Amino acid sequence: MSAVEDTITRANRDRAGALIGYLPVGFPTIADSIEAAVALAENGVDVIELGLPYSDPVMDGPAIQKATQQALANGFRLQDGFDAVAEITSRVSTPVLLMSYWNPIMQFGVDRFADELTAAGGAGIITPDLVSDEASEWIAASQRTGLDRVFLAAPSSSDERLVRAVEASTGFVYAVSTMGITGARSDVDSAAKTLVARLRDAGSTSACVGLGISTADQVREVLSYADGAIVGSVFVSALSAGGVSAVAKTAASLSTGTLA
Repeated sequence: MSAVEDTITRANRDRAGALIGYLPVGFPTIADSIEAAVALAENGVDVIELGLPYSDPVMDGPAIQKATQQALANGFRLQDGFDAVAEITSRVSTPVLLMSYWNPIMQFGVDRFADELTAAGGAGIITPDLVSDEASEWIAASQRTGLDRVFLAAPSSSDERLVRAVEASTGFVYAVSTMGITGARSDVDSAAKTLVARLRDAGSTSACVGLGISTADQVREVLSYADGAIVGSVFVSALSAGGVSAVAKTAASLSTGTLA
């Protein structure tokens, strides 16, 4: 069992489920993003998802797009992502996943990327724009290095595609709760519950829901049927408005939604 899956399993055994927190590397600076990620780990977040800034973030909403564009403008380079992972994992035991669009990984070199992430102590990669059917090179690299590969499942996915996503994923399957881009919403899309049920039917034992979760009540709602709740935009907004201390306070509040 992977460190990510083991963490999620323990969170479901001991509490209502897992809280997964997203932040982009390099916003507002590399150092600040590292401190913010450590603050997540120290305030109830079970798994850290670090986003690699990319020039065409088609899945990201306004808050995350603005943050990643600032990171790129500040001179972010891919090596900064590996350095951030190494620093974070040297300070906390929380598993760290990178979230990256596929093009930067392909340009860097799939095997080279996997080796660099492994050396930095990373747990794996979430690939929002890579489907399992086209991931043979990444599947081979992850099997060689022991890294987790997290694929996405959407409400529009066919049953056959859900089965393939479940079979190809390790760590968890990322269930996209709504059709659209990331961003805090007042209600988590009701399609999420149906999607998780379909993933269960497809064989998933670790399904985590993301896109639109911003309150402890929403975390609690999601964990009533899923294994983990993935929170991103609200952490990015907190970091932008109040710095690392605001991220810590937000994480501590959201983590109350994981209590059984």
